[in-house]
Amino acid sequence: MIGIGHYLAVSSILFVLGVLGIFLNRKNIIVVLMAIELILLAVNLNFVAFSAFLHDLTGQIFAMFVLTVAAGEAAIGLAILVIYFRGRGTIAVDDVNRMKG
Repeated sequence: MIGIGHYLAVSSILFVLGVLGIFLNRKNIIVVLMAIELILLAVNLNFVAFSAFLHDLTGQIFAMFVLTVAAGEAAIGLAILVIYFRGRGTIAVDDVNRMKG
Protein backbone atom coordinates (compact mmCIF):
# COMPACT_ATOMS: atom_id res chain seq x y z
CA MET A 1 0.00 0.00 0.00
CA ILE A 2 1.25 3.44 -0.90
CA GLY A 3 1.28 5.71 2.14
CA ILE A 4 2.05 9.33 2.77
CA GLY A 5 5.72 8.52 3.32
CA HIS A 6 6.07 7.45 -0.30
CA TYR A 7 4.59 10.72 -1.52
CA LEU A 8 6.90 12.68 0.77
CA ALA A 9 9.92 10.74 -0.51
CA VAL A 10 9.03 11.50 -4.15
CA SER A 11 8.39 15.12 -3.24
CA SER A 12 11.74 15.37 -1.47
CA ILE A 13 13.53 13.92 -4.48
CA LEU A 14 11.81 16.41 -6.81
CA PHE A 15 12.66 19.30 -4.49
CA VAL A 16 16.33 18.31 -4.25
CA LEU A 17 16.55 17.90 -8.03
CA GLY A 18 15.09 21.39 -8.46
CA VAL A 19 17.52 22.96 -6.01
CA LEU A 20 20.45 21.14 -7.61
CA GLY A 21 19.25 22.28 -11.02
CA ILE A 22 19.39 25.89 -9.88
CA PHE A 23 22.79 25.70 -8.20
CA LEU A 24 24.63 23.40 -10.60
CA ASN A 25 23.46 24.88 -13.89
CA ARG A 26 23.80 28.62 -13.97
CA LYS A 27 24.59 28.82 -17.68
CA ASN A 28 21.12 28.37 -19.15
CA ILE A 29 18.17 30.36 -17.86
CA ILE A 30 15.66 27.89 -19.33
CA VAL A 31 17.05 25.11 -17.16
CA VAL A 32 16.82 27.40 -14.12
CA LEU A 33 13.15 28.10 -14.88
CA MET A 34 12.50 24.36 -15.27
CA ALA A 35 14.19 23.75 -11.91
CA ILE A 36 11.89 26.31 -10.29
CA GLU A 37 8.94 24.47 -11.81
CA LEU A 38 10.24 21.21 -10.26
CA ILE A 39 10.35 22.86 -6.85
CA LEU A 40 6.79 24.12 -7.25
CA LEU A 41 5.71 20.64 -8.35
CA ALA A 42 7.25 19.16 -5.19
CA VAL A 43 5.32 21.65 -3.07
CA ASN A 44 2.09 20.81 -4.91
CA LEU A 45 2.65 17.10 -4.32
CA ASN A 46 3.03 17.76 -0.60
CA PHE A 47 -0.15 19.83 -0.54
CA VAL A 48 -2.18 17.15 -2.29
CA ALA A 49 -0.69 14.28 -0.26
CA PHE A 50 -1.44 15.93 3.05
CA SER A 51 -4.85 16.98 1.80
CA ALA A 52 -5.73 13.38 0.97
CA PHE A 53 -4.22 12.10 4.21
CA LEU A 54 -6.17 14.56 6.37
CA HIS A 55 -9.37 14.33 4.27
CA ASP A 56 -9.41 18.10 3.76
CA LEU A 57 -9.68 19.97 0.46
CA THR A 58 -7.66 22.98 1.58
CA GLY A 59 -4.36 21.53 0.35
CA GLN A 60 -5.80 20.83 -3.06
CA ILE A 61 -7.11 24.40 -3.29
CA PHE A 62 -3.66 25.74 -2.40
CA ALA A 63 -2.16 23.45 -5.04
CA MET A 64 -4.44 25.01 -7.65
CA PHE A 65 -3.28 28.48 -6.57
CA VAL A 66 0.36 27.39 -6.85
CA LEU A 67 -0.31 26.00 -10.33
CA THR A 68 -1.82 29.33 -11.34
CA VAL A 69 1.18 31.26 -10.05
CA ALA A 70 3.55 28.80 -11.76
CA ALA A 71 1.78 29.25 -15.08
CA GLY A 72 2.00 33.02 -14.78
CA GLU A 73 5.66 32.81 -13.79
CA ALA A 74 6.45 30.63 -16.78
CA ALA A 75 4.59 32.88 -19.22
CA ILE A 76 6.13 36.12 -17.94
CA GLY A 77 9.58 34.55 -17.57
CA LEU A 78 9.57 33.24 -21.12
CA ALA A 79 8.32 36.59 -22.46
CA ILE A 80 11.16 38.40 -20.69
CA LEU A 81 13.56 35.78 -22.02
CA VAL A 82 12.41 36.29 -25.62
CA ILE A 83 12.78 40.07 -25.33
CA TYR A 84 16.22 39.67 -23.76
CA PHE A 85 17.29 37.27 -26.52
CA ARG A 86 16.16 39.72 -29.22
CA GLY A 87 18.25 42.47 -27.67
CA ARG A 88 21.41 40.55 -26.78
CA GLY A 89 21.39 37.48 -29.05
CA THR A 90 22.12 35.09 -26.16
CA ILE A 91 20.35 33.77 -23.08
CA ALA A 92 23.44 33.02 -21.00
CA VAL A 93 22.93 33.82 -17.33
CA ASP A 94 26.45 35.23 -17.05
CA ASP A 95 25.55 38.06 -19.43
CA VAL A 96 22.54 39.21 -17.40
CA ASN A 97 24.71 41.45 -15.20
CA ARG A 98 25.10 43.76 -18.21
CA MET A 99 21.49 44.86 -17.68
CA LYS A 100 22.48 46.90 -14.62
CA GLY A 101 22.68 50.66 -14.94
